[in-house]
Amino acid sequence: MKDISRKDFLKFGAALPFALHSLGLKAATKKNPPPQRIIFICSCLGFYAPYFFPGKREDLASSLYLKGMQTPEKMTIFGNLFHPGMDTSNHDSEKSFLTGSPSPESPTFVNGMSLDQVMAREMGGGTRFPFLNFSIYDRGWGISWNDRGSAIPPMHEEEKIFEMLFGEEDLRTRKLQLQNDQNILNNLHRDLAHLRIKGANAGKLDSYQAVIKELEIQLNHEKFWLNAEKPKVEKSLSDDPEFAFSTKLNNLFELAKLAFRTDSTRVITLSMDWIDGAIKVPGATGGWHSLSHHGGQANKIDQLSKIEIDTLRHFNRFLFEMDQIKEGNGTLLDHTTVVMGSNFGDASNHTCNNLPIIVAGGGYRHQVHTVLEKPTPLCNLYLELLHKHNIDKERFGSSEKDMGLLKG
Repeated sequence: MKDISRKDFLKFGAALPFALHSLGLKAATKKNPPPQRIIFICSCLGFYAPYFFPGKREDLASSLYLKGMQTPEKMTIFGNLFHPGMDTSNHDSEKSFLTGSPSPESPTFVNGMSLDQVMAREMGGGTRFPFLNFSIYDRGWGISWNDRGSAIPPMHEEEKIFEMLFGEEDLRTRKLQLQNDQNILNNLHRDLAHLRIKGANAGKLDSYQAVIKELEIQLNHEKFWLNAEKPKVEKSLSDDPEFAFSTKLNNLFELAKLAFRTDSTRVITLSMDWIDGAIKVPGATGGWHSLSHHGGQANKIDQLSKIEIDTLRHFNRFLFEMDQIKEGNGTLLDHTTVVMGSNFGDASNHTCNNLPIIVAGGGYRHQVHTVLEKPTPLCNLYLELLHKHNIDKERFGSSEKDMGLLKG
């Protein structure tokens, strides 16, 4: 952190992304088995369902969008999953993609803690970055939410992310920054003691103390990693200016792959949020949002499909390249659960049923295409993912039960 005021420090704490259960900071070594990792990807405008879902059960070749996937044996496409309580949510449903919290359009809405953050608490302590949170542009929020229901601002500038992950540290400057942070924390402790003497509201005291605790954990985490050398990797980001949107998406997937390969983190989110105005991808130029409201018009669907094909092209490449990296008795993909989906089943009509959900990798015995018998809360799958990653929870969001959808 750079030099900031106590007010700004508290503001930062209000959106702090994690509070680790413990600082299990032992770095991975070659002698240890490969760690479990997970990435959540949300395409906030969904996918045109007739082109996305296979036309024939368990036949990926019958999907226009997915027939060219290079790792079909390591994927499962789920049908008939939904989040209850999203009937009038419109685009606000994106806020609940990883939480399952109902009625996000309500003026009194308070979000829950997102799935990635629950997992970061348990899985993130052994890496320099307990989690990474990416998005396409600077909207100020993505799909990650802390335990107070506050949005965690994502990172979107590829060069800055690369430097954060792999750039050399100015140790002298970093030590001064950490000392400044420690001084601010000391002042916050004094303020807390003063508030107690004055008999401040118990709820306010608890909230203040929780923020201080989280800041202390983060500061200790940063101090631990201060003298640890960052991994050395070849810079492989694209700078193709012709298709800026496509280039950015390619680079964010590349950064996710590099972060996992170097064990810099084990939990990542990527929000493929739509950008106002026109974007250009191979074969199409137009407004992603306006095209998603196609109203069944063939020309708009054709242009929209080019954008969606392009996003899935990068997703396909990400999976394939992860599967080419050998690790232990398998590949990097085998030890990484990849969840791709959307808050919308049909963006044109703003409906949130039959969400397009893919789970890939993770070492599961994939079923290629699974259609549930009746509409089923997506949080049932989320609960199962927690259990698959050795996190003991009785429920998550709107979950009813762990249905055993992922065969191990």
